[in-house]
Amino acid sequence: MKDYYKILGVAKAASQEDIKKAYRRLAHKYHPDKGGDAATFREVSEAYQVLSDQDKRAQYDKFGRVFEGAPGAGFGGFQWGWGGPHEHDAEEFAEGGFGADFDIGEIFEDFFGGKTAKDTKGGRDIEVEVQIPLEATLKGKEEVIHLTKFMTCTRCQGVGAEPSTKVKECFSCRGQGQVQQIKRTVFGSFTRIGLCPECKGEGFLLEHSCNVCKGEGRIQGQDTIKIQIPPGVDSNQILKVAGKGDVGRKKGKEGDLYIRVFVKPHAVFKRKGDDLYVKMPILFSQAALGDEIEVPTIEATKILLEIPQGTETGRVLRVPGKGIPHFSGLSRGNMIVEIEVVTPKKLTKEQQELLKKLKEEGI
Repeated sequence: MKDYYKILGVAKAASQEDIKKAYRRLAHKYHPDKGGDAATFREVSEAYQVLSDQDKRAQYDKFGRVFEGAPGAGFGGFQWGWGGPHEHDAEEFAEGGFGADFDIGEIFEDFFGGKTAKDTKGGRDIEVEVQIPLEATLKGKEEVIHLTKFMTCTRCQGVGAEPSTKVKECFSCRGQGQVQQIKRTVFGSFTRIGLCPECKGEGFLLEHSCNVCKGEGRIQGQDTIKIQIPPGVDSNQILKVAGKGDVGRKKGKEGDLYIRVFVKPHAVFKRKGDDLYVKMPILFSQAALGDEIEVPTIEATKILLEIPQGTETGRVLRVPGKGIPHFSGLSRGNMIVEIEVVTPKKLTKEQQELLKKLKEEGI
């Protein structure tokens, strides 16, 4: 069994700070890019990965090994660096080198669900809701959105370091934020790119963190964004504004802003797709004889619509081009006018006499 404390040259009761200092000293000494021994560097890195993690260190102190995919866990463990996997004794395999917690599902979770350096710094996407009147879908509408979000720290300009202090490239990953990791399993050795344990995926180390953002490179603030709602937008449609979400950590990529649009119900018109439906009451005489009536439009104007002779309740008349613009903006939907023949509830004596005569005539 490897003695990780001996490899780092620290006592078993060493503090986390002592372990980190020992690792940095040895990593500088044995780093392959500086002419050091690659095998020794891998051993130092393996020891640091275990002892720098409280849970893994506790397992190592108790059992002499680490389970659940940690370094030094036999065939289930990670080893990282620039060379191939460490050799394992045959008796370790015979004694259960796969570890009591070996699970094939963990292998696939590790390799297909792991984080990379870019995952640690990117800003969060933001979704907001906007309500607009139906009329606004004709020509579009400018909306002003007020957001509480992460914004670039003005003191350090997003770097995360106190001004006039040094930002050093991480000596372990050479500024990449990630290192090669090798996992040995019953199926063989697998290699993946994982987060650098020294800089936690940042790629650099700060001499002094910014006093305002505490090294994050961003702070909570208020932002005002103007967006243009395009014509033809429909309820529950989502519009994307790239780069207007949360600012990423330490100049990481910004998240995106998503606007979910809701179109308010209209008092007169009902929207179905890009068509507008409206009900129009007409008199019995207009239905029987035919007529020309005024019909309102969504533009708050009126048009003349011809009612054919003999129109019945429920008849639908189509007016092309008076609906909602298609989202492509090339044309508009239709206005669908549904006719309702109104039966009068109160009649004068003259009207009653006229209707009696019509009844006698079979109408």
